[in-house]
Amino acid sequence: MSEPRPLRVAFIHPDLGIGGAERLVVDAALGLQERGHSVDIYTSHHNPTHCFEETKDGTLRVHHIIPPFPRSLSGKLHILFAHLRQLHLTAHLLSPSAPKYDVYFVDQLSTCIPFLRHLGNSRVVFYCHFPDKLLANGAFVEGKKNKKKVGLLKRVYRYPMDWLEESTTRQADIILANSNFTARVTKSYFKSIEQPLHVVYPGINITAYETTVNLNDPDNIAVLSDKPTLISLNRFEQKKNVALAVESFARLKSQRPSQPLRLVLAGGYDPRLEDNMLTLYSLIDLAKSLSLTYNVITPPSNDKPIKIPPLNMTPHDPDVLLLLNFTTSQRTALLSSSSTIALLYTPANEHFGIGPVEAMVCGVPVLACDSGGPTESVLDGAPEKRTGWLRTPDPEVWADALLEIVSMDPSERQALSDRAKARARDVFSMDALAIGLEGALVEAVGMGDVPRLMWNAWMMFFGFLLAYLLGPLVLPPPTK
Repeated sequence: MSEPRPLRVAFIHPDLGIGGAERLVVDAALGLQERGHSVDIYTSHHNPTHCFEETKDGTLRVHHIIPPFPRSLSGKLHILFAHLRQLHLTAHLLSPSAPKYDVYFVDQLSTCIPFLRHLGNSRVVFYCHFPDKLLANGAFVEGKKNKKKVGLLKRVYRYPMDWLEESTTRQADIILANSNFTARVTKSYFKSIEQPLHVVYPGINITAYETTVNLNDPDNIAVLSDKPTLISLNRFEQKKNVALAVESFARLKSQRPSQPLRLVLAGGYDPRLEDNMLTLYSLIDLAKSLSLTYNVITPPSNDKPIKIPPLNMTPHDPDVLLLLNFTTSQRTALLSSSSTIALLYTPANEHFGIGPVEAMVCGVPVLACDSGGPTESVLDGAPEKRTGWLRTPDPEVWADALLEIVSMDPSERQALSDRAKARARDVFSMDALAIGLEGALVEAVGMGDVPRLMWNAWMMFFGFLLAYLLGPLVLPPPTK
């Protein structure tokens, strides 16, 4: 089979910060570049102090198109402004002076799809992480109705937003999903989508985890320790349920009082987001209530460190270290350290979850919830086959699993490590991700010109023009 011709690909991602979705975008772009394709990433928000290094060091071409709309209005209307911000970005891409692309890769927000197709005559591949419709009212649990009470005003507000998400998603030429779990749930709740969703698992740049760690780097010195360490890599968001790691860690320490142990909670933190701030402070309060010492740090190399008010912290050798906006070097140092004995992946019903795969690449045992994407990445069962433990999200159950993990003898640990590394390479490599995405992009381009739907196109163009031209008159530009 001949190699496909090089494509000009534009990625559209709303907020290029630090998170699982952003890591996928970065890795996908890197993988396609390595296969000879030209890639540009367009985003409405990119903060050089809160992003992956490949997006600021010149490895990837990132175009930050600053919108006239804020992220929210007094903490409300997030999804409405997200749509408007993406429409503004789409206007830039459809302007006569903008570069032309063979195909667009869109993820998270599908608002732009019909405009790119019918006004730009371009094919679009949409990557579904998980429907926003199912996350708007709290954590999604498959097979259970969300019992959170929603007021009439929010239902009225959400109805057109949910309709827009489904109606624009189904217009993509090809729809991909990050797991069978996401594909199944999306098809179940978006009834109008007739085409199948193809699963392309997020990939890992394995070589990035095999680099030699500079032990003299101040960033790495700040996070490494000789004490046996449990780590959690998750954004500081309530839905990630990082409190489960703290509670199960405290129970483990009570069962092993003589064994020195520590817990590192590392993740993306954005002080602009109330959820991030409240989650951080709730974790600190939880640590205090469990008589655990703690410290909160940011990488010493950060030119603009986050201001942390006095919190009665323990700077030297705390039980719990909260690391905000870790660097790539710190991530690799933690995962490859001989002191690291397990990764705790706390979100339930996670759509995929890159954290367990990162741990398996480095041969670190994984403890994750027994739902969602981790059930596809982590193998649990017979001891001679497992790469980790899948357990119900209960602190007592997790503490028992942790006790089993810390009690493993060296030969058991080495055998599990070898199995985990092999599975990560076989199923979740960058090559597997890039080949899967490349196949979808080539297939979309092969569909030829987009059929002209004049009436729908003009209706969309009218709404599009209103959002783009009248937006700056309605709202002042956000302050930098």
